Amino acid sequence: MDNTDVYAFRSLDAPNSVTIIADYIPLEEPSSGPNFYNFSPAGVYEIHIDNNGDGKEDITYQFQFRNDIRSQNTFLYNTGPVLTLDSANLNFRQFYTVTRITGGRRSNAGTSMGSNFQVAPANIGPKSTPDYASLANAAVFNLPSNGGKVFAGPRDDPFFVDIGAIVDLLTLRPVQQLHKVPPIANATPGVDGLRGFNVHSIAIQVPISQLVSGGTAPTDPAASNAVIGIWATSSRSRLTIRNAGAPLRQTLSGLTQVSRLGMPLVNEVVMPLAFKDIFNSSEPSGDKALYDSNADFRNRILDPEAAKLMNLLYGIDVPPAPRNDIVQVFLTGVPGKNQPPNVVPSEMLRLNVAVPPTAGANVNNLGVIAGDLGGFPNGRRLADDVVDIELRVLAGVLVPGYDKSPNNALGDGVDANDKAFLSTFPYTALPSQGFESRPHP
Repeated sequence: MDNTDVYAFRSLDAPNSVTIIADYIPLEEPSSGPNFYNFSPAGVYEIHIDNNGDGKEDITYQFQFRNDIRSQNTFLYNTGPVLTLDSANLNFRQFYTVTRITGGRRSNAGTSMGSNFQVAPANIGPKSTPDYASLANAAVFNLPSNGGKVFAGPRDDPFFVDIGAIVDLLTLRPVQQLHKVPPIANATPGVDGLRGFNVHSIAIQVPISQLVSGGTAPTDPAASNAVIGIWATSSRSRLTIRNAGAPLRQTLSGLTQVSRLGMPLVNEVVMPLAFKDIFNSSEPSGDKALYDSNADFRNRILDPEAAKLMNLLYGIDVPPAPRNDIVQVFLTGVPGKNQPPNVVPSEMLRLNVAVPPTAGANVNNLGVIAGDLGGFPNGRRLADDVVDIELRVLAGVLVPGYDKSPNNALGDGVDANDKAFLSTFPYTALPSQGFESRPHP
């Protein structure tokens, strides 16, 4: 049920649409059979869109999963080669429904967009899934009378970060060498700690006209309906009954949200431990009230811990508090780029859908701070190096006088994913295979 990342971007091969990807279940070891990772049939997974800047969901895409086990008399995930999604050899299958809800997701009925989409199976090995690419492609479905697409299943984790170094007291291997603080023996430029691991992805591609207020896709980035906000959540039943001879889980008394994610690394790095449960169970519409009423929470945004650590560990001069530039990036959007009119401060990705997607050689993985307006923090593309971008933003590159070296050169030394992304939906790379799994060679 754990959100890992959310991506939202204009689809390069379908530029009149937006693709949103919500990833769940961190650090999936590909060979973890015979009970491979899967979505929870007792949970509700949701992608939310705020199209008027008030911090409330105006559109929600809701995903609910069910398990289908052909035989309980075997421990096997599959009993032979799986060549098609409907193969009799695939013993464990998952199916899901997609529901679109307009307005409050708990107070309004939704419209079904399909109820029998199949989840892509695990990438097991050369005997079990000899043509996995075909299986994964078969799990891409067209949404009826919508013009969009949907996919759910395991994929390579598209996030890239030297997580092993960063959690070791914010070690940045290149910066450590640059500043000649006690060096790490045999230090490398950076190590992608997520290399070889998978996640479970929910990806949906929707025409822009169906996401913006008014129903007409804007062409002017300054249009009042050009900016949408995006975040993802997961929720569990408040009460679960386990009863012999009956369904294993019975949902009663509604749902409790257990995970929330919009902007990358806010939940993980900006939020202190005291606020993580509050954040994960809350709605963006409540962020302003928390910001206004809780001085400790407000100070964590206006004077972030990570920025102070940069100064302490590396002597990097960062802007003094209050850091209103951080508020813009994380809570309101940047004026003139992706801030909607009359915005209510609330944490979510914000995408200006009237900014055309950047093509080919013009793509810069540092996004807006490098002049590429089609990238983060204007939405988030798969290739955007959000770790380097956010390190530099925390160091103050958006503040005059702090937009120079070393502030504008910070990074973890990992600049790209270990696998190439696809050029067509769902864009993320195929998941690593269990048989060949060597995430830590």
